Amino acid sequence: MAEEKHRHHLFHHHNKDEETPTEATFGYQSNQFSETTADAYPSEVVPPPVHEHDYKKEEKHHKRHEHLGELGTAAAGAYALYEKHEAKKDPEHAHRHKIEEEIAAAAAVGAGGYAFHEHHEKKEAKEEEEEAHGKKHHHLF
Repeated sequence: MAEEKHRHHLFHHHNKDEETPTEATFGYQSNQFSETTADAYPSEVVPPPVHEHDYKKEEKHHKRHEHLGELGTAAAGAYALYEKHEAKKDPEHAHRHKIEEEIAAAAAVGAGGYAFHEHHEKKEAKEEEEEAHGKKHHHLF
């Protein structure tokens, strides 16, 4: 089986019996590049293209993170309720369940705060997009 299938080892080490890749394999030649470096660079330096900020992509990013925060809030809140139920059901370990309930409640509050933060980041990205495209909001009140 070892003779039939070629298996790569960790970090793609080659066996001594196998052929090692040569310059000819990849098409490189030693005289491919010229001796002078002045020929390699153009006479004018062209700046890289300026990319516009993708506001839609940023808005989608914040929307996804907002939903993840909401999901985390729901999951941690459900776990807190479960631990509250377990504290009543299992009086022998009630203290442990109450501590876990408090930790889960704190995690739910933190996840809710993160969702709230991402909601406002999403709104800011939307407002930046509208400003970039010429739409202006007049906040009078």
